[in-house]
Amino acid sequence: MNASVSVTPLDSSAVQSNPMILDSLPNPPIEGTCPNRTKWQIDLILLAIEALELGGSEAILAVADELELQGVIKNRVNLWRLRSTNPWRRSHTRRPLSLIEAKALVVIAYYLARRFTVVIRQLLLAYQQMSDKQIPLEQNLRLSNYLERFRAHFRSRMNPRRSGVIAYTSNEKLDELALQLLGQLLFCTGTAGMQRF
Repeated sequence: MNASVSVTPLDSSAVQSNPMILDSLPNPPIEGTCPNRTKWQIDLILLAIEALELGGSEAILAVADELELQGVIKNRVNLWRLRSTNPWRRSHTRRPLSLIEAKALVVIAYYLARRFTVVIRQLLLAYQQMSDKQIPLEQNLRLSNYLERFRAHFRSRMNPRRSGVIAYTSNEKLDELALQLLGQLLFCTGTAGMQRF
């Protein structure tokens, strides 16, 4: 019996496996793409990270390279497209955000939050002390800079006509959101913070 079998070599570049670091995150019970709430939560956390330091967006790309997430976040344009899935954005795209892409953004947020742990703690401590003494937040230069940058980022990137954004028209509301996001970032730095986030 003569049988011929044609074997085609497997092109390793065609096989796309997920980075191992993403396997450490749980798989939430969603089908295919992330809900809108997840999209805006992740984007706002990244916005808070960008407001912490001037090179925040560069740091996001650098961490993606360090963690070998280039298969998911290829470049600056790709990162912008992922973040534009947030329905609050001015440049909102109806493109879905896959679970793998969301996990990659969560991992990046976690690693950056860990790097900024000291800064985050200092800002939250300053906020607490100033609130207790009823001192205006502008009196603390570092906290004031963070809040100012957050407000500027939020206003330049979010669509003011979206119902969720309308609630944040005043500086006070934006400051509350910025401080709440700092608390979430600090939460990410704790034990199993990446998985809990």
